[in-house]
Amino acid sequence: MANERIILGIDPGTTIMGFGLIRVVNKKMEFIQLNELQLNKMDDHYMKLRRIFERTIELIDTHHPDEIAIEAPFFGKNVQSMLKLGRAQGVAMAAGLSRQIPITEYEPKKIKMAITGNGNASKEQVAKMLQQLLGLKELPKNLDSTDGLAAAVCHFFNSGRVEVGKSYSGWDAFVKQNEDRVKK
Repeated sequence: MANERIILGIDPGTTIMGFGLIRVVNKKMEFIQLNELQLNKMDDHYMKLRRIFERTIELIDTHHPDEIAIEAPFFGKNVQSMLKLGRAQGVAMAAGLSRQIPITEYEPKKIKMAITGNGNASKEQVAKMLQQLLGLKELPKNLDSTDGLAAAVCHFFNSGRVEVGKSYSGWDAFVKQNEDRVKK
C-alpha cells in the first residue's frame, strides 16, 4: 500500500490569501491545486478574518490535508500591517487546529531557500521553479497562490528533519511549546 499524505500550504494575507495543495505518494510530490482568496473588495477587517477562517475550513473539509505549512509573517516597518497579517495567519492556524491538523510555520527566506536555493529569490523565481518541479502548464496572474504552494513544497522538502520550524498538533501542543506566552 502506498504511503500517501496531503499537505496544504498557506500564504496568509488580508488582501489575498494564497494556498496550494500537494499529494505526497511514496516520497514523490504530485500537484493538486493552487488558488487564492481575494479579500481586497471587503472593507471590514473582521469579515476578512472570518472569510479566511471559513475558506481554510472549506479547504480542509474538501481535501483532508494531513499537514498544514504556513508562511510566517515577515518583520516589516509598518506595525499595523504586521498586526493584520498576524491576525490572518492566526485565524488560518486556528482553522487547522480546530480540525486537529499539525501545523508547521516557515520563515519566508526558508521557503525561498528550499525551493530555489536562494533565500532572497523573487516571487517570480519561486513560481518558475515550482512550475518546473511540479510540471505546471501555466502560472497564475497573482503569485500569492504560488507562495502558498511553495510553503507546502518547502514542508515536503523538510519532512523527516529534526528541525522544521514550529509545529503544533493541537491547542495543547501550542500551549506547551509557548508557555511563556500564556497568562496564568
